Amino acid sequence: MTRHIHHDLKVYGSIKLYAGTGSPELAQKISDYLGEPLCERDVIEFPNENLFVKLRSSVRGQDVYVIQTTSQPVHRNLMELLIMLQTLRLDSAARVTAVIPYLAYGRSDKKDQPRVPITARLVTDMIEIAGADRYMVIDPHAGQVQGFFSIPGDVLTAYHLITDYFMRQRTQMVEPVVVSVDLGFAKKGRNLAAALDAPMAFIEKRRSTNNATAEALTLIGTVAGKDVILVDDEVDTGGSICEAVNLVKKEGAREVYVAFVHAILSANAAERLASLPIRRIVTTDTVPIPPAKQAILADRLDILSVASLLGEVIRRAHEGRSVGEMFNE
Repeated sequence: MTRHIHHDLKVYGSIKLYAGTGSPELAQKISDYLGEPLCERDVIEFPNENLFVKLRSSVRGQDVYVIQTTSQPVHRNLMELLIMLQTLRLDSAARVTAVIPYLAYGRSDKKDQPRVPITARLVTDMIEIAGADRYMVIDPHAGQVQGFFSIPGDVLTAYHLITDYFMRQRTQMVEPVVVSVDLGFAKKGRNLAAALDAPMAFIEKRRSTNNATAEALTLIGTVAGKDVILVDDEVDTGGSICEAVNLVKKEGAREVYVAFVHAILSANAAERLASLPIRRIVTTDTVPIPPAKQAILADRLDILSVASLLGEVIRRAHEGRSVGEMFNE
């Protein structure tokens, strides 16, 4: 019996932070928050585009966290994450946690037509097989993604940060109304509306093809003469947001604020947003926004950092303390 208890007892060493090349600035902010340095590693890309990772120090018996977003370049960042996880596992880390601010392929979460993959499930399987014992993700596109993992983890939301931002702006707004760009994102929009003591409206949109194009069809609710906060989980090409902004302005919205967590901003999305009658664009640093795109959006862009959120969850996970307490849960 004593031997059985000993076998099940897990004791982890100190925190070791590793950063991929996908989001170096965010990783450094997390390091600063925790007061723990980023561990040195080499990530080498050979002429044939194969990647090679080498750790510069041992992680045997340590509690290791790999910070890597999987935004563009998606496949390089994803492979880099997988290779780093395997490297840490092979070096006998006691526990390896994949800290993924943005999880790619989140939209491919079900078979909604014949002969298509569920790529989100494939990605979660690869993360586990590569060596992750736990995971952390922020605002995945579909909540069921967490059910694709068979390892424990933390599915976090950055909407607490966005809510705090608009709570500070509340007194300067005229009868704000929260508008969900996607019916699938309505619950988080409702939470924001409740915190602001504001009504809510919805936009029904329909995607008729397998590309990123969507058409905003109908506004359910009233926005005439009111300040509108358009909310979504991510902005990729900007098509849905453009349709939504034009629709609420057509329905008489006064000022329009756009809030989303993941700033993918593919192709000319930044230019499209810049051309819209938007008062403020509020997002986070789960995906690094290149300086050139920040310049296009200029002083209308506010970037909220998720570093303290991830840093505190890492600390609590390491110490075995509740994460739900951070959100009064």
